[in-house]
Amino acid sequence: MPQIRHIALATNDPDKTAEFYKQAFGFREVARTKKSDDPKQVGYGVYLSDGTLNLAILKFKNVDQLGRGLDYVGLHHFGIQVADNLEDWIKKLETLGAECFMRRPESLKDVFFETKFRGPDGVVFDVSEHPWGGTEPIKELADQPARKPKFEAAE
Repeated sequence: MPQIRHIALATNDPDKTAEFYKQAFGFREVARTKKSDDPKQVGYGVYLSDGTLNLAILKFKNVDQLGRGLDYVGLHHFGIQVADNLEDWIKKLETLGAECFMRRPESLKDVFFETKFRGPDGVVFDVSEHPWGGTEPIKELADQPARKPKFEAAE
């Protein structure tokens, strides 16, 4: 069964927000992206984990995925790890009416990248064959050899 392994919060200050969750709950930092002037950078932030889920705390720069403006603060999207072929999941979700609006560019085939959809109410969610940093593996995949892509978030 696919499992939720990622939740993303939009914020205007990823460092301050991440520090709050680290101090409040003891979450550990598993990755960080740097702010850059690269116009292709969708956003930057800090990635925390409780050992099961990855919590991305992000400042979006140039792509308004939700249609609420780049200053939107709050729950942004969630991510589901699937154990099977990603292309089959994309077809299934599109058949069910989900709009796939962001796929991995061929140039980023060796970088962690989520495929992004809009659900029936416009809620954004990600689907990935690979685990997010700091997450618990899906039980069905635990016995298989790890396929670890380079973790560079492309939110």
